[in-house]
Amino acid sequence: MFKAALTSSKQARAGVRWRVPVAVVAGVVLLAIPLYADRFWLNLGSFAFAAAIGAVGLMILVGRVGQLSLAHSFFLAVGAYGYIWLSSPATEESWGLGLPSLAAAVVAVALAGLAGLAFSPLAGRLKGIYLGVASLALVFIGQHVLFTAEPLTGGYNGRNVPELSIGSFQVFGVEPELSLFGVPLRQAERGWYVTLLILALTTVFAVLVLRSRVGRAFAAIRDGEVHAAALGVRVARYRSVAFTLSSVYAGLAGVLLALLFERVVPEYWDLFLSLEYLAMVVIGGQASVAGAIAGAAFVSSLPLLLQRYSDAIPGMGGAVSNFGPAYVAQILYGGMIVLILFYEPKGLAALATRARKALTPRRPVAADRTPAA
Repeated sequence: MFKAALTSSKQARAGVRWRVPVAVVAGVVLLAIPLYADRFWLNLGSFAFAAAIGAVGLMILVGRVGQLSLAHSFFLAVGAYGYIWLSSPATEESWGLGLPSLAAAVVAVALAGLAGLAFSPLAGRLKGIYLGVASLALVFIGQHVLFTAEPLTGGYNGRNVPELSIGSFQVFGVEPELSLFGVPLRQAERGWYVTLLILALTTVFAVLVLRSRVGRAFAAIRDGEVHAAALGVRVARYRSVAFTLSSVYAGLAGVLLALLFERVVPEYWDLFLSLEYLAMVVIGGQASVAGAIAGAAFVSSLPLLLQRYSDAIPGMGGAVSNFGPAYVAQILYGGMIVLILFYEPKGLAALATRARKALTPRRPVAADRTPAA
């Protein structure tokens, strides 16, 4: 037993030694990309970073607590339209409070958290597919409100998103003029850096939560709620906490997506968006923060990449093609999920761990020289 514990400790230290240099190199590369990449790739990365924040929140609920929610798009919409309503000035045709944009963004995220908190008593009592079916009601209610409350959402035409500003500094804009190593920091570059920074902060917070007492309670509930309750874990309470935390992450992602879109329409925040986020978690790894980020990058980037290179892909180019980028992306999502569930249910994160172990040289095990009795 002592030898097994010692071996496990050495493996953990080896894993940390491996992660630190990789994280440093990845950070340097991500910070340097805006200095060389064009607008398309920077916008692609910004949308992937924003989507990854929402995926991490859903991963906490699905992968670490074992709860299924199909209402993620609803909380994304609460964050997006909450920011628009709070930051826009009121007119005869639209509602608005005209708050400072930074305060509006914070309050919009809080509104998404409050919406999750209001639903959390039901989330604390239901589990699995039952919670998934119950959460569908939020999506249907949200879609009805988004299309009918035109002073709030703009109806089918949508609403413009006010600029996020801190004083005279436009966070996603072009004022004042900034440059880094001679490269102007315009909308695409600023969007990349801001969403990357927020993703890094929320990722660190998620890791700290999952390693804390709360995270251990989440894992205990996922592994067996009866045993967790026997150990003194308040199952319903921690389920509610996980659902609320997931809603906060979704609200923050919704605010960032709205700012990146610059104009949002109700049809975007539908059930299919919730399924996309669920696909991010399943493909990346249901219990892995890094896996959720990788899954979000894959799912959010694939349609844009297919659209950009559709002329070079057989069967997709041309005006009469029935295989558009969105349709092909859906097929690839489904195929990827089937392959992941069949060969590696833990997702891309587990495949990356396998690859790392295969590439890591093994040290020879010293012979046991304990004298025989």
